[in-house]
Amino acid sequence: MNKQLAVFLSLISFIVVFVSCNDAPSKDKVGILMGRAKVLVDETIAPIVEDQLNVFQSSYTNTELTMVSMPENQVINYLLRDSAQIAVTSRALTEQEIEFFKKKKIYPKMVKFATDAIAVITHKNNTDSTITVDEIVRLMKGNDIAGVRTMVFDNSNSSTVDYFRQLAGVEKLPEQGVYAMKTSADILRYVNENPQSVGVIGVNWIVQPPNDLIDYVNNVKLMGVRNQKGKPGDDAYYKPTQTNLALNLYPFTRTLYCINVQGKKAVGMGFSAFLHGERGQRLILKAGLLPDSIPSREIIIRK
Repeated sequence: MNKQLAVFLSLISFIVVFVSCNDAPSKDKVGILMGRAKVLVDETIAPIVEDQLNVFQSSYTNTELTMVSMPENQVINYLLRDSAQIAVTSRALTEQEIEFFKKKKIYPKMVKFATDAIAVITHKNNTDSTITVDEIVRLMKGNDIAGVRTMVFDNSNSSTVDYFRQLAGVEKLPEQGVYAMKTSADILRYVNENPQSVGVIGVNWIVQPPNDLIDYVNNVKLMGVRNQKGKPGDDAYYKPTQTNLALNLYPFTRTLYCINVQGKKAVGMGFSAFLHGERGQRLILKAGLLPDSIPSREIIIRK
């Protein structure tokens, strides 16, 4: 993040803290910490964003943010169609997308706030608990690997599908062996019912699952992944822990962004600042992701 943006976010964060101590007049008014808005969210990271929105709204009661989760390709399309003006995604806008908004005199604000991991899971009773990047590439190209019958994604328009298609250099999923479900919850149910399958899912669904999915999560396990030769993490099998994310040892990571195209000083600015501020970053830590800025800790030494 450049210095100018860092200063801007610090200023907004100060305003966020200051206003939290004072009652804002109404949700119907527009401001950094007041007003209503729809927030489009990549479904693969929905649990952590839902937590952030709940804490933000409970702290700033004159805001009302409605979360709508969907595959990331749809999120971007809705932004471009002006169906919403705030989004949380696993990628930044492309140059072409930025130019689209600039032609409308709107200058997108993109705030990086976390590093996410794409987890590979299998049934807890599966004797195999490791997989290599090369094996996943083979699956994506329609080839078989020992011990794995199927690999499942959440949705054909998902950011995780895009990630692995680019990794394998393929344009679409193979006709056999790799399938797209509809949601991340469907992945958990499928892996529960098919012990020799692997699922590709955002790690926050495993660390902080919704209450109705806890039993499913308890029946799966994270697989250790070994990277391709010559890349970080090629010496062993690594799981998507915060330490491994920080050391760049886990291969399947992506940056999370809050994108604001409101084009004015409105609640999108306040929410972006909250995500990148200390409280938002602590929630990121709790969710098992890597914060963009590590929250400080006070250590009290008693004599």
